Amino acid sequence: MNNTLPELRDRHDLSQGDLAAAVGVSRQTINAIERERYDPSLELAFKLAQFFDCSIADIFDPEIADR
Repeated sequence: MNNTLPELRDRHDLSQGDLAAAVGVSRQTINAIERERYDPSLELAFKLAQFFDCSIADIFDPEIADR
């Protein structure tokens, strides 16, 4: 799933580890989401949106990608 997580992290001057700690996951999970190798659970998507004070759709492209 396409996402803007790297751009959001950069804007907030956060490392993957910083973001991971803030939302309660591993750095590897954030890396996998950013590389579009892992789609987050709905719970994690909500945590990320709450952390960045935006909607889930602002982070994740709601269009279903062809796989």
